[in-house]
Amino acid sequence: MPLTGKMRSFAKKPFYEKLNSIESRYHKWKTALFYKRAFGSMGRNCIIRRPILLSNPQFIRFGDSVQIRDGARLEAIVYNPARTPNLSIGNNVNIEQNVHIVCQSRVRIGNNVSITGNCAIVDTTHPYENVSDLVKVGDRIRDEDSFVEIGDGSFLGYGSIILPNVRIGKHCVIGAHSCVTRDVPDYSVVAGNPAVILRRYDHQTETWHKLYHATPASGRNF
Repeated sequence: MPLTGKMRSFAKKPFYEKLNSIESRYHKWKTALFYKRAFGSMGRNCIIRRPILLSNPQFIRFGDSVQIRDGARLEAIVYNPARTPNLSIGNNVNIEQNVHIVCQSRVRIGNNVSITGNCAIVDTTHPYENVSDLVKVGDRIRDEDSFVEIGDGSFLGYGSIILPNVRIGKHCVIGAHSCVTRDVPDYSVVAGNPAVILRRYDHQTETWHKLYHATPASGRNF
């Protein structure tokens, strides 16, 4: 039987590329046949590899072509039965290894977003003020209408952390190991702990401008 074009292309790949192709196809079928049934909704061509934890996936919605690598921890927390968590992930989003996303109220990740390894995105706060409370701080959650929003086309560098009540605009770049505690305007590069704006894109001049006096990423929560 003559080889088809796809078969010839596969046969020419190096050994480990063949293994990667076979593994990707396996996880694609597993996602379509198994994981898709568990989530609130899921578009086409999604791949979930080996998550470490999926909690209340019925409150999690995916667009098309979402890829989630090994070790992901996706948690929708029902802390107050009167509040329904809403975790939505747009189209063409890649979530790399060991990413931790927690939603008790609202987390929205836009289209064409890249989330690199070991990032954390959380809309939860653990209140510590009451020292007489016998519940350990890690098990306490502040009952509030919190949120995180990440705009279309943004990139989260390795190990970055996005804290509650933060809006990241369109086409933003978050530097590796940054901690974002307040809003980031569209077309910005931020880095640091806490993150500050390092560059902004000027649509009139079509250039990125370096901010020599780096400023906090607009607005709130510092």
